[in-house]
Amino acid sequence: MKGIIKGMTLVLLAALTVYGQRGHGAVGAGNAGGAPWGASGSGAGMHGNAGSPERSPELSRTSQQSPETILERNTKLSAKLDSLLPAGTTAQQACTGFKNLGDCVSAIHVAHNLDIPFEELKDRLTGANREKLGQAIHDLKPEADVKAEVKKAHKQAKKDIAESSEPPLS
Repeated sequence: MKGIIKGMTLVLLAALTVYGQRGHGAVGAGNAGGAPWGASGSGAGMHGNAGSPERSPELSRTSQQSPETILERNTKLSAKLDSLLPAGTTAQQACTGFKNLGDCVSAIHVAHNLDIPFEELKDRLTGANREKLGQAIHDLKPEADVKAEVKKAHKQAKKDIAESSEPPLS
């Protein structure tokens, strides 16, 4: 059963990737190095190319629902994220203002991994002068290996989301 679910997840991710590459509502389509995972804004990515870890199309298409709505229903993911956040902050509160779940989960991981205050990172990512995740990391933790940290956080977010997803109904 576990193998079937894993296989179905891989097929779904592959289908979403192909669908997005054909311009069917892909987050950031036409903005190759633009804001991370569909955030508004313009300009080239921190590393200036479409293949940079600044964007992860697979995570941006996790759902059309708000991150808060998804987390209200997905108690497994909420509990995991709650454990990474400062005491008294819930995953739903943390994800308010993020355009999609992938952005939020990645930001939570970056803050936890680098011991950056989550609210400071969130303000840079969702505030009036939105920054890309890599730029925000650079601003808050200049000594960090930005590219590696962004890649690590995206990988952790993808894993958390995949592990907490309910299997499709048969």
